[in-house]
Amino acid sequence: MRELDVVGVRLDQATGQPMLLLRERGADRYLPIWIGAAEASAIANALEGVVSPRPLTHDLFVTTLNELGHSDVRARITAVRDNTFFGELEVDGHVISARPSDVVALAVRLGIDVRCPAELLDEVGVQSEPNERDEVEKFREFLDSINPEDFTNEPGDK
Repeated sequence: MRELDVVGVRLDQATGQPMLLLRERGADRYLPIWIGAAEASAIANALEGVVSPRPLTHDLFVTTLNELGHSDVRARITAVRDNTFFGELEVDGHVISARPSDVVALAVRLGIDVRCPAELLDEVGVQSEPNERDEVEKFREFLDSINPEDFTNEPGDK
């Protein structure tokens, strides 16, 4: 398994759709995963340290894990099939299937590493680095332009 750093959330220049960008630790390979706007917001807020006045779903899950004493938590992006990425959370030896965006949103909040098989990076990893400043600015503009109604019927992670 390879460790991944969460680079952040970007906007795909071609589609304008949010993309989670992970980088193989110590290497130049990136793992881009297209996600929904709500998921992108959850990850971006966690990366920026934004704390909601009321706990959001990921915050509630982290609090639940902590309150129940679950300390052995692992986050993995496991596969891609038909352009859909799959992930899992392992909690004290119990493996729970999860969307990669949820895996990353929880990992950022818990301060744990995200990992993936080397074969996944070999299959879908990319070598180029995006222009980070332009992408961050576009994503912030996107977040400023959305409304709560925009979050209904979001597609799954692809």
